[in-house]
Amino acid sequence: MRLLTSSLLLLTCVAIGGMAFKFSTPSQCNEILPDDSIFVLTGDMRRIPFAMRKLRTYPNTDLYIIGAGDDGSYEINRRVTIESESESTYQNALAIKKIATRTGLDRIVLITTEDHMNRARHLIQHEIPDSEIIACPVPLSGMPPAKRLERWATEYIKYIATLCGIKER
Repeated sequence: MRLLTSSLLLLTCVAIGGMAFKFSTPSQCNEILPDDSIFVLTGDMRRIPFAMRKLRTYPNTDLYIIGAGDDGSYEINRRVTIESESESTYQNALAIKKIATRTGLDRIVLITTEDHMNRARHLIQHEIPDSEIIACPVPLSGMPPAKRLERWATEYIKYIATLCGIKER
């Protein structure tokens, strides 16, 4: 009986925490200023097209594509730079810190999918605590509900691990 009570209590805490995690995620892009720099994390096919639409809306912003999975980092044009060495969200945060430090940024716009936003923002804020991070989540539209639930659950578990000090993967 005691084990059942403990299990139900743990399950309830996990469920409530998961709901809090979901509802604490911003659902819309916060205000982007004309001189902001946009950082888009790769890893989902929705992110870069979403970032490119934002770049068309804010043509004077700089766009950094983080974690592209190629060799090295390079500038495509005056406004778009690709960083391709980072392979995890934590390494993305370190790459963003390096760029922000080098360029003197104290405000960045972060584009990633909505399910990934809390953990990515937490890791980046930990690396550059004096910077303002503007969340610009990419919605998981067009995805079957079961797949969306699976992604949210996975990110929730990763977020808990991150809060416990596990930074990689």
